[in-house]
Amino acid sequence: MSHHAGPPRSSDTPSVPEPTYAERARTLAYLGRTGALATISRRHGGHPFGSVMTYALDESGRPILLISAMAMHTQNLQADPRTSLLITQVNPTGESGHPLAASRLTLMGEARRLDGHDVAPARQAYLARHARAAYWVDFDDFSFWRIDVTDIYFVGGFAAMDWVTPEAYRAAQPDPLADAATGIMDHMNRDHADALVAYARHFAGEPADAATMVAVDRLGFRLRLRQGERLHAVRIAFPRPLATAAESRTVLIEMLQQARGATA
Repeated sequence: MSHHAGPPRSSDTPSVPEPTYAERARTLAYLGRTGALATISRRHGGHPFGSVMTYALDESGRPILLISAMAMHTQNLQADPRTSLLITQVNPTGESGHPLAASRLTLMGEARRLDGHDVAPARQAYLARHARAAYWVDFDDFSFWRIDVTDIYFVGGFAAMDWVTPEAYRAAQPDPLADAATGIMDHMNRDHADALVAYARHFAGEPADAATMVAVDRLGFRLRLRQGERLHAVRIAFPRPLATAAESRTVLIEMLQQARGATA
């Protein structure tokens, strides 16, 4: 079952909407390009074997791999198709800076070599993500494989983790702000630090001395706040869900006008 992210809230505190774990898992898988592939060792009697693996996704969020028959992980998959792919957040701007505060995702399933009509869409999806692979994609020993996902485990940081069903994962879509999120945060933190403080004070009731945007998605954003020696974080909802990254600028301006109007 997929749950909403974030720590438990008291019954008298209004809930701030957040993407489900299924949405966050799809977004993290979409943003990533490299993961850690775990296979079952043929040489060492079922011992786990880890490999660095580039991947792309098909339309259902299933990982597509381009691997050589000479690779040990390929030989392992030929003997036992069970596998998992660990994907971790790239360059997180998390609240604590600790690596365990970053998001990560484990996709479990079985891998199979693609053939026939499955190869062309896999090739297109993979080369769109890894253009340099065009130099070796047609080598005789390389082939496309797909992980048919049977279970998903998502960790969104400290105290935010759960299993996600394959059905919920397939039905979810990457967040529409995913590609622009880093740019939005960089822009707000670099050029609009005063606006972030205004958001914290008006929308979260937090008298912050300084604020940093550490996450943003279609439903809202998260701020790391400093008040004196105290460091903590709050999530602030957008007044409406965003369908495109371009809408974020309009909504953030509206929210700033509201925040400043309330103190005028």
